[in-house]
Amino acid sequence: MTWASWTTRGVYSGHGGVLTEEVGPLSGDLTVHTTWAEGMAQITVQYTDAADWFTMAGSPVPCPSEEASRSLHEAAVEAVRQGAAATVPQPGPDRTAGEAAAE
Repeated sequence: MTWASWTTRGVYSGHGGVLTEEVGPLSGDLTVHTTWAEGMAQITVQYTDAADWFTMAGSPVPCPSEEASRSLHEAAVEAVRQGAAATVPQPGPDRTAGEAAAE
């Protein structure tokens, strides 16, 4: 099984934070983590240095490659910085999430 993961600490959310499946919005100093395996990317967030992780709304998403999942992670980090109850960046027509994030 091929897999990869990325973690970005110290992401300060914009107004409205990031929307999670479990507890609704989180805001402040956050850590964003993406795990890619078997064509799917799972994105989670936590308050930096906390123990609990929460699923970013819209996750998991299909993602065709390790490279695409890295781009998706970067797009998710930027979405958290923008705030406004950020969710996982979604693909456009005829593209996967990683391809949409890479543009």
